[in-house]
Amino acid sequence: MCLAIPSEIVEIRDKMATIDVAGIRREVSLLLLPEEASIGDFVLVHAGFAIHKIDQKAAEEALKLIRELTECEVEDGS
Repeated sequence: MCLAIPSEIVEIRDKMATIDVAGIRREVSLLLLPEEASIGDFVLVHAGFAIHKIDQKAAEEALKLIRELTECEVEDGS
């Protein structure tokens, strides 16, 4: 199963962006993104590539669900 993580763009240089997810920052490529990206945009990131822009509300909802899933795994000891 593949999972794309909602991430906020905090910096852009050439075709690379620095994204932030819960305080963790990584560099990702913007080459596969079909539209122009700006600082503050939220994107879905998979395998080091931003693949789709999403709105902030959708990003926050997805991140909340991911957090809930990981908390359940920790509680279950998985």
